[in-house]
This record gives sequence, C-alpha cells and structure tokens, in this order.
Amino acid sequence: MRCIAHRGFAETYPENTVAGVRAAFEHVDAVEVDVRRCGSGELVVVHDETVDRVTGTTGAVVDYSRSELAGLDVLDSGEGIPTLDAVLATVPDGGELNLELKEGGIAADALAAADDADVDVLISSFSTESLREARGAGGSRLAYISAEADEEGIINAARQLDCTALHPHWQLCVDEFVDRAHDAGLNVNAWTVPSRHDADALDVVGVDGVIVDRPDVCEK
Repeated sequence: MRCIAHRGFAETYPENTVAGVRAAFEHVDAVEVDVRRCGSGELVVVHDETVDRVTGTTGAVVDYSRSELAGLDVLDSGEGIPTLDAVLATVPDGGELNLELKEGGIAADALAAADDADVDVLISSFSTESLREARGAGGSRLAYISAEADEEGIINAARQLDCTALHPHWQLCVDEFVDRAHDAGLNVNAWTVPSRHDADALDVVGVDGVIVDRPDVCEK
C-alpha cells in the first residue's frame, strides 16, 4: 500500500511549501499539493481561496501577485506560498506529485508545467469539469476525489471521466466498495487517514494508497 503525503505531511511540515514538500520526499515517493492561480497569473500551491488560515494576513489568493505570496509567512515557518514551478523543481528523480486542482481553467497550465519540469503527476480534483479539462489537455492519469456516500455514483463518475484512480474519504473504504472500484479498473487512494490503526485496516481491505498528514501513519 502506497503512502502519499497530504500537502507534504501537513501536520509535520508547513503545508504546501517548498521546504515541506522537500522534507516529505525524504519519507515517500508521492506528495499531494493544491494548485490554484494567483493575481499575477502564475499557478501557486495553496489550499484555501484565501491566505487567512496559513499566514498572518488576510485576503483572497487571487488578489495577491506571485511575489507578494512568496513574501508571506506560512504557519510561522519562514516559508512563503510558492509557485507550482518552484514545487516541481523540488521533486527528486522517481518522485511523483499529485496535483489537486482547486479551481477551473488551470489544468492545461499545470500539465504543461509538469511536462517542462519532467515530473510525473497525477491530476486530481473534486470537480468533474476540471478533470475533463485535464483530459482534454492531454492528462493521462486522473483521480476523482469525493466524500459522497453514493458509492455507485462516484465509481461511475470516475469511469466516465476515464480516471485511473478514485480518491474517496477513508471512511467509505469498506471491502465491498474497494472491490467494486477495482473491478471498474480504478486504484483507490483513501484520504485523509488519521492513524496507523486506520491505515492498517485499509491495507487489509485492499486500498492501494493512503493520503496522510504524518509519516508515522503509514511507516512500518
């Protein structure tokens, strides 16, 4: 079972930062980060629509330029909000980034940046429209994220989008659901798994990967 660092192990390192992603890759070969566009047009790595939660200031990401975001202090770490290009540059040989698209209209640019950096990426989103954009832009590895309890519905949605993976909330991942997803040709990566006990239980039912906030959740 694969271990995927959620936002670069958000409970261990400053989330969605260059330093956090670099440190996470010391434990795993796959890191998940969040992507959206800032006010000056570049793609940046930050989860929320605003900077309020992770910095000492307020305002929407789209109201800040790339350089202004770089000058903010993420969770008192001394790290700024980085561009996607900067994060891609930290990925070691053999490493993979899971790029979660947080808004529409960015899939083509995200894929182009990954291609320029020669980094293997999995594109994921809650938005079916964003995944369609990614498929239209040549994305070959897509994952549909959902917290919905409609198991048949989310499996069908992932199949219709020609996804390679499904990212359900971890509590949905009982053995019957995982089996049905596998029968549909989908890998199952569960998020966000809170404990080693839960990760072990998911391993038993055949989950392919766990998306976690701390390395100890899945380190043997």
